[in-house]
Amino acid sequence: MKKYFTFLVFITFIFTDLSAQFSRQVIQLRNKSFNSFSISNPSQFLSARAMQRRARYGIAIDSTDLPITKRYLDSIRSVPNVQVISVSRWLNQVLIRTTDANALARINNFPFVQGASAIAPVPPGIPPFTYSDKFNETITTTDPATNRPQQIAADTLNYGNSYAQVHIHEGEFLHNKNFMGQGMVIAVLDAGFQSYKTITAFDSVRLQGRILGERDFVAFDNSVNEDHSHGMQCLSIICANWPGRMVGTAPAASFWLIRTEDVATEYPVEEFNYVVGAEFADSAGADLITCSLGYNTFDDAQFNHTYAQLNGNTVSATIGADLAAKKGMLLTNSAGNEGNKSWQYITVPSDADSVVCVGAVNTSGIIAGFSSRGIPSDPRIKPNVVSVGVGTVLAGFNNQPTFGNGTSFSNPNLNGLIACLWQAFPEYNNKKIMDAVYQSSDRFANPDKTYGYGIPNFKKAYRLLKKQRNDAGFGTEWLKANPSPFKDTIRVDFVGQKDGTAIIQLIQPNGSISAEKSITIEEQEIYSSRFLNLGNFLPGTYTVRYNDGTNIKTVSLQKLSGFDFTKDWMLVFPVPFRSQFTVAVKAPVAGTATVRLINATGQLLESFTKQAALNEVYSYQFKTGRILSAGVYYVEYSDGVNKKVKRVVRQ
Repeated sequence: MKKYFTFLVFITFIFTDLSAQFSRQVIQLRNKSFNSFSISNPSQFLSARAMQRRARYGIAIDSTDLPITKRYLDSIRSVPNVQVISVSRWLNQVLIRTTDANALARINNFPFVQGASAIAPVPPGIPPFTYSDKFNETITTTDPATNRPQQIAADTLNYGNSYAQVHIHEGEFLHNKNFMGQGMVIAVLDAGFQSYKTITAFDSVRLQGRILGERDFVAFDNSVNEDHSHGMQCLSIICANWPGRMVGTAPAASFWLIRTEDVATEYPVEEFNYVVGAEFADSAGADLITCSLGYNTFDDAQFNHTYAQLNGNTVSATIGADLAAKKGMLLTNSAGNEGNKSWQYITVPSDADSVVCVGAVNTSGIIAGFSSRGIPSDPRIKPNVVSVGVGTVLAGFNNQPTFGNGTSFSNPNLNGLIACLWQAFPEYNNKKIMDAVYQSSDRFANPDKTYGYGIPNFKKAYRLLKKQRNDAGFGTEWLKANPSPFKDTIRVDFVGQKDGTAIIQLIQPNGSISAEKSITIEEQEIYSSRFLNLGNFLPGTYTVRYNDGTNIKTVSLQKLSGFDFTKDWMLVFPVPFRSQFTVAVKAPVAGTATVRLINATGQLLESFTKQAALNEVYSYQFKTGRILSAGVYYVEYSDGVNKKVKRVVRQ
């Protein structure tokens, strides 16, 4: 996270007027008239993935999506001594460089120009620059944490040193369900990604082609491997896949690496770059943006922000962040490291309403002194949530994990887990995902200006969203049994109501239990089971019952059809039985028939006699079955002509 700093090597600029002193200017255009693009043909300026995101969440393409009108740009470029650096289609602005006051006056006289604003001076020269640490973060090879929790062997990933910063959010719950960011695209906006192409922690993401590209909106060389290391460190917290050493929070996601921060100076041009970077992320189809940059004071005090400006609606970067969220992306941003300094509070663009502003705690959940607080006069909850930003494990240049302190590191730690959560629920938009993250947090019922809603729990967030999905599919009837009437098979579908074991029973019309299944369940997961070979069950009303020790629910079904005697004229079911069983007969001859129940030693236990006509169907349920001990028994049939014996087992 950035702070006000002073160059160790001082550079003096002498200018004769404002346009010379501030060579970089933002030109605000009035409109996008005469535009050669149309919102009815967005494929000309948005990627297929970006358009899919808009379609999935019902987001309309509007005039802010249109590129800058080309004839306006051409007119500005035609002015002598003017260089167009970059443009913002969302803000309808053009960033230029000129030291010619007459050129600037000419541009201001164009009818399509609303005005110009100084934004930065001439760049200080050729790198490398000498500057103090703008990010105000501590990096060390020594682990500052004590008593880190130990990982359990059952987890899918071997997190090594990273376990504590994942486990504080129960992030391993998502990973164990194979939600590791597959198919999600995260744009990382930062100051550079020095040496990411050679550091071991990035081997997987590089070799698997999940670095989708690099963009540099500072030097415009679209190469970020040689720039500042801050972005590399933040990226490693999300994407590292170094089993036993460090594993990131979304180790299977894909990434765009975007440089918007100029570490050599501190001017509002970087806020403009942030918006341009977010626009690129949108057009490329990114799902999330993680940014560990922030702005409040600058090298020239006339640009400094006031607390009143951090209201979520004023500063250009904040406006751009909210527009990015409006386009369907989910944004997280570090809160800032100003908590123990004179500024104290959050910075731009984390003040945006639609940005998840992330503060820092240690692995025990205690707030860091440096973590920026929310502005007292602002009624909104900021920071929104917190994550591990003290002793956060990140990649080091020596191919060893290192440890860092700063909200710069708590932010990507959380961003990766949000990506995994969204992967699990792609049907829900960014706001629904954010709300679930907030609701899962440990201080949601009593938020404050220090922790916000607190520490998110992704097991809880997952189940909140899973319940919404299940309610949409099941409604309040979370136990279903079909078909009714049934013939041979009953399918049972249910939503687990708690972690543990559920007993699913099929109960006959007389109340006896015909079959029973014990199923290990998780809360809000969906399960299916079947009761088979029911063709010879008696007609009547049957009951399927769910019981997990806390929740009991039943569903009734009808059995209308009779017995199936196509293979045998004497049926015994169920086998094995638990309490009672039934004998059904289709009389092979007319006359008196006797059916007996005997044990393995031949002792008579129960019998019945029936005077039947030829082909008459009758049944009998042995009552003795309720009191029998487990073992083998026999049913004997005799009518003077036919004799049959069947074996039954009491469980």
